[in-house]
Amino acid sequence: MQKQDYVSEDARKAQASEKQRSIVIFVLLLAIHIASSVFTFIASRSHDVITIMDNTVPVPAFAGVFFNISNICLIFIVVWFKKKGFILSLSLLLFQFPILYYGMIVQKIMAILPGFFGNFVTIAAIIVIYRRNKKIENYQMIEITYLTRQQRFSQRLFEQTAKALVNAIDAKDAYSHGHSMRVAEYSEKIARELGKSDEECEKIYYAGLLHDVGKIGIDDQIINKKGKLTDEEYEAIKQHPVYGNQILSSISEYPYLSIGAHHHHERYDGRGYPDKLKGEDIPEIARIIAVADAYDAMTSTRSYRDAIPQQSVREEIVKNSGTQFDPRVAKVMQHIIDLDTEYVMKERSTVQELSGNSELSCSDYRGEISEGILLSPCMTSISMLSKPLESSGTSESYSIPTIILFDSLDGRVHMDEHTAKDLNYFEYGEIRFDGKYICAGARKIHTSIHNNGIHEEHHFRTKKKASGGDSYRIEAVRFEDHALIRIFDSTKTMEVVVALPDSARFCYIGLTGENCFISNVHISASETPVADDYIPRIAEKVTYIDVPAGDIPNVQVDGYRRTSSEPIPITDGLRIDFHSMSLPTARLIWHCPYFVLFHSANGKFDAQKAVEYALIRIDGETWDDEKSGAKNELEVDKTSEFISWDEWKRRNKEGIDCSVTFKIEGDTIITETENLGVKLKNTTVISGGVKDVYVTLTADQCALTNIRIRKA
Repeated sequence: MQKQDYVSEDARKAQASEKQRSIVIFVLLLAIHIASSVFTFIASRSHDVITIMDNTVPVPAFAGVFFNISNICLIFIVVWFKKKGFILSLSLLLFQFPILYYGMIVQKIMAILPGFFGNFVTIAAIIVIYRRNKKIENYQMIEITYLTRQQRFSQRLFEQTAKALVNAIDAKDAYSHGHSMRVAEYSEKIARELGKSDEECEKIYYAGLLHDVGKIGIDDQIINKKGKLTDEEYEAIKQHPVYGNQILSSISEYPYLSIGAHHHHERYDGRGYPDKLKGEDIPEIARIIAVADAYDAMTSTRSYRDAIPQQSVREEIVKNSGTQFDPRVAKVMQHIIDLDTEYVMKERSTVQELSGNSELSCSDYRGEISEGILLSPCMTSISMLSKPLESSGTSESYSIPTIILFDSLDGRVHMDEHTAKDLNYFEYGEIRFDGKYICAGARKIHTSIHNNGIHEEHHFRTKKKASGGDSYRIEAVRFEDHALIRIFDSTKTMEVVVALPDSARFCYIGLTGENCFISNVHISASETPVADDYIPRIAEKVTYIDVPAGDIPNVQVDGYRRTSSEPIPITDGLRIDFHSMSLPTARLIWHCPYFVLFHSANGKFDAQKAVEYALIRIDGETWDDEKSGAKNELEVDKTSEFISWDEWKRRNKEGIDCSVTFKIEGDTIITETENLGVKLKNTTVISGGVKDVYVTLTADQCALTNIRIRKA
């Protein structure tokens, strides 16, 4: 993460206030100058007299007073507004010379003469003032530049020291490499979702980065022990927050660092350590780090287990909300997980290409397989070099790279049946670079070869040279239920279209081969999605909504909020009836319908422009953006109809009829629904009142059909 210099909210407000004050002063001085100039002109030409304390005073005598006031205003403008003020003041003074000259020479008004010379004096004065200000500014800039450099140096020194401490921690624990950095990044994400300022987010980032610094004081043998810890060893591990506090508390300029290190293992129910703090007594910064720390611990490989799939981690966070975790922070983490549809938030190896392997040596068939490279609607490009293994012994040895198409919860190929089942491993097929393929779970695979401009429908065998190697370029993209892969070598292009069984699962490609050494791998991805018709369709679209529609079109949602229904204006007494069926790929409780309440000026749901007030799921979870200005309170009750969550998921797959009602009471919208024994009542209070508020139906892996709108 690239850190930057942040400006606090108080500083921004002070800057805005100062700007407004400057504008007011400028306008006031300019108005006084103009008024004084007009009065000077009038007074110098007047033949009247006025009586002051029984003394008669000719009006032209006041011309000098107004003239001086006018010029004093210009001097103040130069002093306060520097270069812009100097240019304006000089222009106004020079503009007066023709008028003064005309008055003295043509109209013979000699009372103007003092003003004529006064202008010269004022011009000289503002030039002197401007030049002096310029010198002062230069001195100030030199000092500011020096202080800025010192500040940046101190910041860099702080960052480098923090990272050095983190590296020292990583060096002690072979299984925690990158853990502190990821916890820092996740903590900052949570803080931003909670509406924290940039300055607060930066503090939380660094507190997260150094949260485990106390492990420096723990014995290496305990930290790296592969088996279960004894009670004594566990008690020793529990001392690392104390050690972290001792190490960081001496940094008085950054007190938040020691807070994060000291309290990140406290539990919301008071059963944590070291001080057994409870609820709001735990500093908020520590409550945030606690969730981020637990998330990364579960999604990372440990000496005693593999990484836990993200969806299982989400269930654990839900389960421990209110006990181990602050419910508010846990809810934000659940939302962040929901938005992480490509599972970016997980442990990654330091080598980026091949997601952890800089090279592959495949002697036996599938002897080594790269981690999965996720396909998306944006084109992914892979370049690589492949050559026969030197151990093959012959220059014409059979050597063939291969691509495996698959999906799994951890983005890896699994051969073990038990592990494959636990991680929902599903293989679509494999594509060999000689043109052959195996269609496993895919509906259909179609290959075509372009050879020197000649289009052929056949297979080809690639011969490798033991001393050299062939360069390949792969282009891969996936849109809905089809994937397209092109493989380029020096003479041929193979195009493969794969009809996937659905649009809900992910599609990864893993690089492997037989008797080949794969190296020089480079992976890049476009940021622009391909057109909807970019991939030629070789099978019918997988749809579960090919049934008569209701009042608005049916909706098939293949992934978390990938699409939604037409918006429906919320009116008092509105009722929406619809049929919902979880897709065959759905396996989780939250693979169910959602209701999104939002504000839109044009009646359309645009994620960038619409203001979301609430997201309500029929399983009893809700999400609201604190920046929307709305407050939500959800009541969840389970009736006698509720049997279990397993039964809930089973009946959702069979299909259920749903109803949701809306009531408007002033600035409040009450949303009520009951499905399979889960009864929800959500109260949404909107600051500013209910105006242009709509609801749209969406889901995660659901088909929503026969949507009927009933208005009171």
